[in-house]
Amino acid sequence: MSTPMLEDTPQGVALENLPPRQIVAELDKYVVGQHRAKRAVAVALRNRWRRQQLPEEMADEIYPKNILMIGSTGIGKTEIARRLSKLAKAPFIKVEASKFTEVGYVGRDVESMIRDLTEIAVGMVREERRAAIHDTARAHAEERLLQLLVPSPPISPMTGPGEDLTETREKFRAKLRSGALDNREVQIEVDDNPSGSFEMITPQGVEEVGINIREMLPGLFGRRRKDRVKVAEAKEILLQQEAEKLIDRAQVAREARRRVEQGGMLFLDEIDKIAGREGNRGPDVSREGVQRDLLPIVEGTTVTTKYGMVKTDHILFIAAGAFHVSR
Repeated sequence: MSTPMLEDTPQGVALENLPPRQIVAELDKYVVGQHRAKRAVAVALRNRWRRQQLPEEMADEIYPKNILMIGSTGIGKTEIARRLSKLAKAPFIKVEASKFTEVGYVGRDVESMIRDLTEIAVGMVREERRAAIHDTARAHAEERLLQLLVPSPPISPMTGPGEDLTETREKFRAKLRSGALDNREVQIEVDDNPSGSFEMITPQGVEEVGINIREMLPGLFGRRRKDRVKVAEAKEILLQQEAEKLIDRAQVAREARRRVEQGGMLFLDEIDKIAGREGNRGPDVSREGVQRDLLPIVEGTTVTTKYGMVKTDHILFIAAGAFHVSR
């Protein structure tokens, strides 16, 4: 049983300063009991950090020891894994094994969980990059907004630009920062389809794969429309636009793939639901197929995502289930 979440895990604590004993102590704040499970995940996390300190050629030969948790619902299996990922600031996803089917059946194929984990890692890296460039993006957005509020007059060859334009803009800048202009309306350009991506059915199964149509057909998806919005809303829209300009998407994708490959955690719940039942002679739709599809991913393979190829060799897999029928 999980205790109420009264506080978050310690921020800014380096893994080299967290031996297994201290990791268990941190998990004790949120989950009662389950000492063996806590110790197992703590050792796994510490071993992951130790592997990363080795030379690259040696580190590639060391694989994580995946974990199987057996216990009834509500005893803290998921919470232990979730808290561990927060402690390590690692990409984490929980999936239910019963939702997957063998390729060829209706349902999601098992590789989709790696794609989802990569998507989470991309979101983590993007948020970090956005926080790092927030001040710069806000300054750029402010200049664009001032240009809309106080447009530059046409330059005359006789008089040149207006002499008091700078002074006027500084007055508007002060009002803009104080919020005095928040209810005024301005006209800005917004994307018709900001992401330019779609969901489609792929040969791998019924799966959501984003294809960047904007890059393939820039003339069709590069259009913008003009909307009249209040200044308060325009601030956020322009801030998002400027942040996207400053973020290197290729760099974000590379870092996200690295985090998934070196530190990703995947919690596979209800693993007992796809286990074969002894003496069951009825139809067992695709259960064995899911097991066959899971095996290469757990052992180590390469999965295609829209952010590039992701290797699963060093992802930590934590499977859990009640195993009331199958043991």
